[in-house]
Amino acid sequence: MPAAILEIDLDAIAANWRLLCARHPSGPVAAVVKADAYGLGAAAVAPRLFREGCRHFFTAHVEEALAIRDLVPGAMLAVLNGLLPEAASDCVAQGLVPVLGSRAEIAAWRDEAARCGRALPAILHVDTGMNRLGLSHGDVPALAAEPGVLAGIDVLYVMTHLVAAECPADPANARQRRRFARACAALPPAPRSIANSSGIFLGPEFGSDLARPGAALYGVNPTPGSANPMRLPVSLRARILQVHDVSPGEGVGYNATWTAARPSRIGTVAVGYADGYLRALSGVAQAGFDGRPVPLVGRVSMDLATFDLTDHPAAGPGDWLDLIGPLATPDDLAARAGTNGYEILTSLGRRYHRRYRSR
Repeated sequence: MPAAILEIDLDAIAANWRLLCARHPSGPVAAVVKADAYGLGAAAVAPRLFREGCRHFFTAHVEEALAIRDLVPGAMLAVLNGLLPEAASDCVAQGLVPVLGSRAEIAAWRDEAARCGRALPAILHVDTGMNRLGLSHGDVPALAAEPGVLAGIDVLYVMTHLVAAECPADPANARQRRRFARACAALPPAPRSIANSSGIFLGPEFGSDLARPGAALYGVNPTPGSANPMRLPVSLRARILQVHDVSPGEGVGYNATWTAARPSRIGTVAVGYADGYLRALSGVAQAGFDGRPVPLVGRVSMDLATFDLTDHPAAGPGDWLDLIGPLATPDDLAARAGTNGYEILTSLGRRYHRRYRSR
């Protein structure tokens, strides 16, 4: 019997994709499966979404795309981080779609198309305020002024990435939408892609020909401050290894950062920061037992974490604590650790025994 079980409900991820499709009637909804489907396993997630009807997938790196290419036959598989020169031949051979974010990448892909003697598909990335990747404000008119600059490139979509979509009142959203519209007007006509997970919930004016949700598929709340419309597809349970009786005044864990104020029962589980259960959760997170909260006490160490079972006399060695679940969602843990749900999910380690549920 494993010491910790990470369970992923693939049907819940599929249900989240269907909900996002309903919220984005202007065009299809892709699935962003980068970072191993946000830590949940792209090799399981991608084919389940493909079976559901998803035909557009995004990864960050070519290697991620190659790992699932055969699992989503015929689907568009796009690489968000652009085109490295040595990756062009792999993209062509495997039918991958690079997201081109610079004039140099456009030129390299155009040259690759000339070598192949046929048009090659790509997505153009226009930067409208993120200032990470994408064609800059000055690049777009320069491209528009160069005849033949996109010769041999089949532009499937022009995309941008929203900076603050999770904050509906942020003026950056409307500013980016206007900038994107101007950029698209200057480029040859092509379908557009703008909304990420939270962008889908900004309203119909942020609808486009393709939405690109990621975190919402995996249960992270795309509407912070409001009830989460998504289903939680992930749970993490860990068995109690030992229970120690701790007297008042005694400390627990490294540097005794927590001291018992009463006679206490401390349960230890085999999960730590090497498993992605962040050290920043020390002393602030909670688990669940029998539907009731159990506080994490002391420091999270590499392989172990300790919980105060004093108010749970029925809990003992061999019983399970819910480290991620209804009482401790990825968003809840993120708020306590000072991060976001994305980091909680993508940090999930490889030592867990993983179980996938699907009809």
